[in-house]
Amino acid sequence: MNILLRNLTWTKGTRLNQYVLAVILTIPLLSFGMVQGWLSPMISVLQSPEGPSPEPYTSTDISWIASVTYITAIIFGAPMGWLTDKYGRKAMTIVTTLSLIIYWQIKLLCLEPWALILARAVAGIPCSSCYIVLPIYIKEISDIDLRGALGSLLILNRNIGYLISYACADLLSVKTVLWLGMLVPTVMFFIFLAMPETPEYLVKQGKIDEAKSVLAWLRGVSPVDRAIEQEVEGIVRIEKQTQADTKSVFKIILQAKPTFKAFIITLVIKITQQFNGYLIVLIYAGYVFERASESISLKLSPNKQVIMIGVVQLIGSILATSLVERTGRKFLLVSTSFAVGVGMLALSAWFYITSCDIWLPGWLPVLAMCICIFADAAGFQPISYIIITDLFTFQLRGTVSAFANVCAKMSNFVQTKWFTIISNLIGIHWVFLYFAIVCFVACFYTVVSFPETRQKSVEEIYAKLSGKVKQGDTRIEAVP
Repeated sequence: MNILLRNLTWTKGTRLNQYVLAVILTIPLLSFGMVQGWLSPMISVLQSPEGPSPEPYTSTDISWIASVTYITAIIFGAPMGWLTDKYGRKAMTIVTTLSLIIYWQIKLLCLEPWALILARAVAGIPCSSCYIVLPIYIKEISDIDLRGALGSLLILNRNIGYLISYACADLLSVKTVLWLGMLVPTVMFFIFLAMPETPEYLVKQGKIDEAKSVLAWLRGVSPVDRAIEQEVEGIVRIEKQTQADTKSVFKIILQAKPTFKAFIITLVIKITQQFNGYLIVLIYAGYVFERASESISLKLSPNKQVIMIGVVQLIGSILATSLVERTGRKFLLVSTSFAVGVGMLALSAWFYITSCDIWLPGWLPVLAMCICIFADAAGFQPISYIIITDLFTFQLRGTVSAFANVCAKMSNFVQTKWFTIISNLIGIHWVFLYFAIVCFVACFYTVVSFPETRQKSVEEIYAKLSGKVKQGDTRIEAVP
């Protein structure tokens, strides 16, 4: 029996165990946030002759460092769903943490360009697994009315990691920040060894009694509680149906109408979330600050700028965690995608009008940028990960999540590599207008096609998608 089950035992129906485990599970994304956040304030340092490398980094070096993570994330992300289903959520979480340790270790040993490119390539593993394995893990240990709030902790902790890196880069030496970065995953590696596996995966492995013990621990009740027995019996029944079905995962998705609809909804929301421009706004925030400073006295150092962005992201994530189980996924997704679209439209208008030598206040693009970052963190981004676990059974989650993640990383790579070229070719205002259109399309699509998934089982969601919901009846004829 796992150490956590023996020593962190609260009974009488408390769900404190779920909160504790969910917080622990989101620490790898905090560490990955530190990985991603480290680069932004360090670019100018690495390119300086007085930097930590024997030779200053070139623009080509920086370009590869920024983009190589997404290349390896696509490579490692493709089989990640299959690996998660085969070896378990716990095993792949441990692998994720180990890859983060290796990343920081490489940078501690050497900060020459080749070493940092290698480290960023290794970071492709957590870049995929954090967004595939951890949402599934959290969903499978959460009660139905907690899965949204606990799932949103992923983006919250990632943004905390961003902010930690931004602040530490401004206050501490390069080596100290690297040691701090390595400390987090090292401690978590040993904690994860003591974690329990999810009940659903244990059932899949035929470990029924252990699944009951873990589920009882998560609910704070006795393993012989009738509700626990019924829930495990339900998981066993679904697992037997899956084993009896010899069709491949993608064949199931393509042949079952509600599952296919759920798959399309997932891809549309995931890809529009990646192409809503938030990544470009984050990367080129310094450019916006520089242009804005021409008309207002906004003189912030590069580190102070990224710290400000980190604070805005964090506030948005806190709001998402607080509201996602109150307002529902659909309202939060619609409102935040619309808000990001308004922010992108304002940025587009400001850059176009000022390019025509017409004066506009410099606070406008800064406000628009903050609206985009805040709204994306408050709903558009966390919801895009939560819905995958809401819309699919545990047999399909890993594969769908991996496929969606590969599409997302390809989108990231395309944007980071081609944004500057396209902006120079057609003008940055047209690029931001494109991002605004994507956001408004996502908003409209969500209103029309996205079913509310808050506190609903997969069967209830599929019943709605298949149009077979009757008053007082949430059954469907066939659920894979």
